[in-house]
Amino acid sequence: MTELRKIIHIDMDAFYASVEQRDHPELKGKPVAVGHAEKRGVVAAASYEARKFGVRSAMSSQKALKLCPELIFVEGRMKVYKEISAQVHTIFQEYTDLIEPISLDEAFLDVTENKKSIELAVDIAKEIKQRIRTDLHLIASAGVSYNKFLAKVASDYRKPDGLCTIHPNQAQAFIDRLPIESFWGVGPVTAKKMHQLGIYNGESLRQCSLEMLTRQFGKIGSMYYDFARGIDNRPVEAVRIRKSIGCEHTLEKDISLSSSVIIELYHVACELVERLKQKQFKGTTLTLKIKFSDFTQITRSQSIPQPLTTLKEILPLAKKLLKDVDYTQHPIRLIGLSVSNPKETEEFILPASPEWIQLSFDFQENE
Repeated sequence: MTELRKIIHIDMDAFYASVEQRDHPELKGKPVAVGHAEKRGVVAAASYEARKFGVRSAMSSQKALKLCPELIFVEGRMKVYKEISAQVHTIFQEYTDLIEPISLDEAFLDVTENKKSIELAVDIAKEIKQRIRTDLHLIASAGVSYNKFLAKVASDYRKPDGLCTIHPNQAQAFIDRLPIESFWGVGPVTAKKMHQLGIYNGESLRQCSLEMLTRQFGKIGSMYYDFARGIDNRPVEAVRIRKSIGCEHTLEKDISLSSSVIIELYHVACELVERLKQKQFKGTTLTLKIKFSDFTQITRSQSIPQPLTTLKEILPLAKKLLKDVDYTQHPIRLIGLSVSNPKETEEFILPASPEWIQLSFDFQENE
């Protein structure tokens, strides 16, 4: 019988906002948002005090202020957040080298074989949480289980300052009760479609056949099929191959005039070309991301045989993708472009993927 893995998912609670409250004691206990309060601003992170009012990351600043008039906005400090993230990873490295960063504030650890020969993964999770609290004066939640899917679900289960373990003999009952919105890879659009299909939790998802899920959701349908049964064989990857590079631009005002949209698309394409050059990344799929004034968004993609590296290659394809978007009655708030599907012959080893760069907010990354 194959030995079950011991996986921990660590998630720093309200990371950016918590750092600001730590470094500015006058903000402790108050509703804090990292971002800008101006009309076109977006909340990058919200403290738990702010979340009680319904404030969430990626929400417009104006909506956040309506929900919480006492909300305090502070400017993000990405350099500081990166430094603290590195300090957290130094703690992780005392226990294992199998660390897979997902973003600055979360990571998977495989502690099946660990440096301190601690038998129970939950004991390692407790130690890491305490070290983060004692050394860095920050709070983290931890999930422990035998695969990445369940460890991630567990870390979200008792936030903030949570610690949850899902044992193999408990997993199926836990998954059956889990709302479909809590499944990895299920966003609002997919959740709505699942509801229309009569899928509301893990139990109703498990009743669906592999053929049905693949037909409705494509390749990811097989992942949903496995997750409903507690199966996730993805390893914790200490290094990851970057799968995409992108950039996006929140516009100063919503636009629907064709000439204005093309100009903005050109600027984003130029920025993307520069980033591709810097990272020496070569991919064959271009994806256009459009967010409308009502915050709904769509993506359009197309693959070509040769790598996309220059403006001459990218801009015409971006314009072609844009033709499929009806924005005359739905003004555009944000435009994004990304290149993905790297050539198999190329290897670009980086700590995380994919990478989106928010041009208007240099403190926001990896959404």
